[in-house]
Amino acid sequence: MTEKITFNELRKIKDTLPDGSMHRIADELGLDVETVRNYFGGANYAHGKCVGMHIEQGPNGGIVLLDDTTILEKAQEILQGH
Repeated sequence: MTEKITFNELRKIKDTLPDGSMHRIADELGLDVETVRNYFGGANYAHGKCVGMHIEQGPNGGIVLLDDTTILEKAQEILQGH
């Protein structure tokens, strides 16, 4: 199922995560840290992979369609203190 979120909301989640969260998410999910950063709007495809996100231009940075919400869910768990 595809998840819709604004780009600004996605970046706010990233910016709210505690230090080291990108590495923690990457380690827990067996991903390269650059792939996790790309998920939150980065663009380092030399070291990280594409993460199945599609951005449609619009207000609040546009709408982001996420094909896989695993990274987002892990970030939300960290923010909730789990």
